[in-house]
Amino acid sequence: MKGPEQEAVSKAKRQAESGNPAGAVATLEAFLEGDPHNARARMQLARTLAFDMKDVDAGVRQLNVVLDLEPGNVEAMKAMVTLLAKHKRNNKETVRIYGELLRAAPDAALYNAYAMFLRIQMTDFKGSAEYYEKAISLNPAEPMYRRNYAVLLLNDLKDYERARDELEALLRLDPGDIPAKRNYDLLMEKKFDSDGRLKKRALFRR
Repeated sequence: MKGPEQEAVSKAKRQAESGNPAGAVATLEAFLEGDPHNARARMQLARTLAFDMKDVDAGVRQLNVVLDLEPGNVEAMKAMVTLLAKHKRNNKETVRIYGELLRAAPDAALYNAYAMFLRIQMTDFKGSAEYYEKAISLNPAEPMYRRNYAVLLLNDLKDYERARDELEALLRLDPGDIPAKRNYDLLMEKKFDSDGRLKKRALFRR
């Protein structure tokens, strides 16, 4: 038999999935009036507001309440960085929360997400490379991590030898990756000689 929390959260999920996010918000808010410290229901409210109602600020406010109630709530911190990382004005707070996450629950997906944030929002290319390497070391068989790292190496760090290595590894994992094959062929044509050595002019552009 479902308890009141499970009933409210399940009902709200069904409402949101059926195209009635306002009803889902009303369901959760009604439940939280009687149980304002319920982190699970408040997490669902934050998701509904941010992702279904497209009210990111309201979602962030609810996540802040969750983190006040449960400062180590990994799920809430992951949701928070997902929302905050979209705008540079939030960079300082995003870095702080990522730091807590990296200490509390490091994994390959988190390393990859942080590497993307460092590259796109912080333009910290060396830091981004470090975290892509961490992601790959934990899960070397995941093509996405190598794909993202290769883009960084090619476009930002101009490290063509490492880019070649990553693209070769990526193509071993996913031989049907047409953009990777195209990038690899172009890289070999433009930056390497017929013996596979880096051309001298490419050396000066690294």
